[in-house]
Amino acid sequence: MKTAIQFGAGNIGRGFIGMLLAQAGYRVVFADVNATIIDRLAQDGGYTVHVTDVEQVDYPITNVTGILSTGTEIIDEIAAAEVVTTAVGLVILPRIAPTIVAGIRARKESGSTQALNIIACENAIRASSQLKEHVYGLLNDEEKAYCDQYVGFPDCSVDRIVPPVHSEIPTDVAVEAYYEWNVEKASFKGEIPAIPGMNLAEDLMAYIERKLFTLNTGHCITAYLGVLKGKSTIEEAINDPEIYALVHAAMEQSGAGLIKKHNFDPEAHAHYIDKIIGRFKNPHLRDDVTRVGREPLRKLSATDRLVKPMMTALGYGLPVDKLIVGIGAALHYNNPDDKQSVELQQKIADLGVVAAFREVSGVEDEAILAQVEKAYNEVTA
Repeated sequence: MKTAIQFGAGNIGRGFIGMLLAQAGYRVVFADVNATIIDRLAQDGGYTVHVTDVEQVDYPITNVTGILSTGTEIIDEIAAAEVVTTAVGLVILPRIAPTIVAGIRARKESGSTQALNIIACENAIRASSQLKEHVYGLLNDEEKAYCDQYVGFPDCSVDRIVPPVHSEIPTDVAVEAYYEWNVEKASFKGEIPAIPGMNLAEDLMAYIERKLFTLNTGHCITAYLGVLKGKSTIEEAINDPEIYALVHAAMEQSGAGLIKKHNFDPEAHAHYIDKIIGRFKNPHLRDDVTRVGREPLRKLSATDRLVKPMMTALGYGLPVDKLIVGIGAALHYNNPDDKQSVELQQKIADLGVVAAFREVSGVEDEAILAQVEKAYNEVTA
């Protein structure tokens, strides 16, 4: 039976990528540091994905197991696998690279010529390419040549809202019905795995930026404005008329940049925005604003969901005032349980808003910096 390794047994790993791999007939090995989840997956050999949408459906997922990602057992599993996927967060990719390298070395030493495709399913641009850099940095020239021939790192774009839920069975997970998994077709090695639900993309960057500039941009602005107005969930926040109007306008501004850059059809993109906002309004998900707002330093970085769409639209001479309001709200995010939030607020206290935002985002345009400061001062008024 075909084997797939899923690094990260969290909600996305179980409720999205692992689910599709299992449904495609793979034996799915979840690798994680969470011993409670890993032990339960190994004990039960399965779990249930609850689709919590207008139509409620339960999907039993079987033929799975769990192993610790820090142990030696994972190396043998990688040595025999056809596919490796990740859903661990961008900052964790360097930490799993040595384990992946050990698995690749085991394949090489055994003389394996079977292709291995490694797909980093992270909320980031070209995460697989970033993982490849970490892996190749640990290889010698002979091992790099082996990887060049037999190991692919297809980049992808992933989209599914998977909020945390409390269940009697800790491995069960709740998800929305909608999902997209677009994977760069040209970067596969060997025969492309047949995985229903995985879309093979010719122009991946258009998919990546459509999702980043629309879902991710709108989602986090909804969260940050919601926090400022005392809302608990994304649904509660987006149903506030003032928040809805600002989020929709910000998504239109990010969309205008996308339309220029990727030649999207304006009417089709307007429908896509409406579909995304409809997902925010799903009353069954109970998606917490603090979950969506977490890690504000990452979200305010130059390549992520707030600054990149703003700079893209600016590059075409388009308005960005509503996106800047979203940035102003993000700079207010103050969550003592979020390490990045604490660091952000300390930067603002030490440096001031303008210098802190310049450092975090890399933005040097004085006019934009002044507008960000103005938005920061006015967004709570």
